[in-house]
Amino acid sequence: MIRTATPADVPDLHALIRELAEYEKAVEEARATPGQLHEALFGEHPAVHAHVAVDDRSGETVGCALWFLNFSTWRGVHGIYLEDLYVRPTARGAGHGKALLTELARLCVARGYQRLEWSVLNWNTPSIAFYESLGARPQDEWTVYRLTDESLTALGGERR
Repeated sequence: MIRTATPADVPDLHALIRELAEYEKAVEEARATPGQLHEALFGEHPAVHAHVAVDDRSGETVGCALWFLNFSTWRGVHGIYLEDLYVRPTARGAGHGKALLTELARLCVARGYQRLEWSVLNWNTPSIAFYESLGARPQDEWTVYRLTDESLTALGGERR
């Protein structure tokens, strides 16, 4: 079962995000707190959306998709950027990941969004194979750049 996350899902979402960070070998970078997650999802100005995959038999939350809107200046419409897609290892192969992606694709189609995009680590070949089996294709002509921590602070602190 896939459903839109509620405030009661924040502890499970936080735990799934931590598990994803461990899987991606970057747990020390996952610093978000449950409070920050709650504010981003359900605060006065929500900027992030989430769906959860719930096992029909046990009722356990076994996966999640956290996403936000982006905008294509070339197409002139919004799209969805999938920040995190994660299914617990014990629940993989049961269709939860595909169901989460299907729900996001359904939202795109229903709302007139023309893109569903995400990033995947180059070494994550099981996920790459899964995404490609759904028809997703890598955008390898683009390189992602990121400013964080000291570099972001240094640039953001410069005066004009």
